Amino acid sequence: MNIGVPKEIKTSEFRVAITPSGVRELSKDGHRVYVQSGAGEGSGFSDKEYVEAGAYLLVEAYDIFEIAEMIVKVKEPIASEYELFKKNQTLFTYLHLAADRAQTEFLLKKGVRAFAYETLEIDKRLPLLEPMSEVAGKMASLMGSVYLGKYNGGSGLLAGGVVGTSRAKVMILGGGVAGKVAAEIAAGLGADVTILDINTQRLHYLKDVLPANVATLYSTSEAINKLLPECDIVIGTVLIPGAKAPKLITRDMLGSMKEGSVLVDVSIDQGGCFESSHSTTHTQPTFIEQGVVHYCVANMPGAYPRTSTQALTNATLPYIRDLARFGAENICKERPLMISSLNTYDGTLYNKAVGEALDIQSYSFN
Repeated sequence: MNIGVPKEIKTSEFRVAITPSGVRELSKDGHRVYVQSGAGEGSGFSDKEYVEAGAYLLVEAYDIFEIAEMIVKVKEPIASEYELFKKNQTLFTYLHLAADRAQTEFLLKKGVRAFAYETLEIDKRLPLLEPMSEVAGKMASLMGSVYLGKYNGGSGLLAGGVVGTSRAKVMILGGGVAGKVAAEIAAGLGADVTILDINTQRLHYLKDVLPANVATLYSTSEAINKLLPECDIVIGTVLIPGAKAPKLITRDMLGSMKEGSVLVDVSIDQGGCFESSHSTTHTQPTFIEQGVVHYCVANMPGAYPRTSTQALTNATLPYIRDLARFGAENICKERPLMISSLNTYDGTLYNKAVGEALDIQSYSFN
């Protein structure tokens, strides 16, 4: 199969879908991998390394899309890339369709066979989302601490404080991969942390493995409202696979927050879990509403592309190899676990959560 790896063009996105070592494995499988020149530079991988691994370099994105039967990316296609896709072409990337009607309609109209990293589910885990959730979760506490700085619009409170001073209070919504590592980092900074979730079994686990300065709490609107006025940093990591994130903090609730406190919305790719959130970029990462700093960067792991690209390829490569081996036509029969990753196929939507979010008819894979 001809596999295309275009350069990511989303603002401040420096990751690349496959490392040179990943290209080497695909080449050993007998596939031809076409990489756009410069695609790996942001992650520290040179064109020379890709060529030595067996890749074929092409200068223009148009040529990548024209020759490839399958496109492998990191981020969802943006509008300027839509015209590059061909009918029945396979796409494997992060899609986040529930918060993006325009992209969903494009994929359906064009007949793209789109598989999403973030909806592939195995034993209630999201193995292709987990590595990026881990990066984003670690970043969330760091960014929250940075934007508490007075020069960034924050209150001027140091997250861990020093002897004789108070430390920041951090509330983390969601106890999944991102929430857990966010709690670890915030606790490591010395903050007073509370992590909330609706899964009591998960809360028991978190209590056992997290440091002593992390409290666990069952998540209810009452619990959130009670904690919110005390918090200096609130990190939202709530995820419903494939669906829009629930709005756990409304605009009205912002009025109860301290001036200069910080909201970090890790769930922004799925529409965000704060009503006041809207996507920002690494070049303009924050905005202030009602005195509260909002950090809502939609591709947080893109800030650390070397780590993120390596972690992403480690997770995705086995599935890329299977998809290339069996093709979109046969992958769901040969590897049934890929059914959860299938979002659109030849003009039909196959993700129920996306269909419900966008009010588009969806179907089950037979």
